[in-house]
Amino acid sequence: MDLSQLRRKYTTKGLEIKDLDSNPIKQFETWFKNAIDAKLLEPNAMSLATVGNDMMPSIRTVLLKTFDEQGFVFFTNYKSKKAEQIEQNPKAALLFTWLELERQIKIEGTIEKISTTDSLKYFLSRPKGSQIGAWVSHQSEIISSRSLLEQKFDEMKKKFVKGEVPFPSFWGGYIIKPIHIEFWQGGQDRLHDRFTYTLKDNNWEVSRLAP
Repeated sequence: MDLSQLRRKYTTKGLEIKDLDSNPIKQFETWFKNAIDAKLLEPNAMSLATVGNDMMPSIRTVLLKTFDEQGFVFFTNYKSKKAEQIEQNPKAALLFTWLELERQIKIEGTIEKISTTDSLKYFLSRPKGSQIGAWVSHQSEIISSRSLLEQKFDEMKKKFVKGEVPFPSFWGGYIIKPIHIEFWQGGQDRLHDRFTYTLKDNNWEVSRLAP
C-alpha cells in the first residue's frame, strides 16, 4: 500500500521560546491541561520505550498517573517484560502524542520503582475490579485462552467478595526522572517547532532543534 499521498497540513501559528516556561515540568502541566480542555481521549496515555540486555527496543502504551518535579509515574506488574527490561537497563523514554493539538512531548530519563507506601496508596484508590485484575494477570506470559483469564477473575472475585483485595507484592509504580524533555509543535510546510530542555547541574537548559 502506497501511503505517500497521505498527508496533513499543520495549521498552528508555531511556537517561540518566549512562549515556554523556563521549567519544563510547568510547561508540561500547561500543555497537559490544554489536552484535557480539548477533551482528548486518554490524554494521559503515553508510549513507554525500554531496552533490555538483548538490545531489542520494546514499546507499549501505559497511563501516566501522577507527575511533579521529581518525574512521571505509572503502575504495572513488576514481573512483566517491561519490568525485566527496566531491571536490566534503568533508562526509558516516554512519548505523548496529541495529534488533535498538533503536539508531541518526548521525555527521556532514568527509571526506578517508587516506594511501596506510594504504590499501596494508589492501589487502594483503584476500583475493586482493577485491584482483582492486578492479581489475575501474569502480565506478558503466554496464556491458552481468554476464558481461562476470565475464570481466574471470577474465582478471585468470589474470594474477595466480602473483604478488601490485598496489595500484591509484585505490582507497583515506576518513576521516570527526566534528563531531556522535548516539546514539539506542528508547523506549516513541515517546519515544525521543537524545543528541548536538558538537565545540567540541576538546572534546565532549553534549545531549539531543527524540525
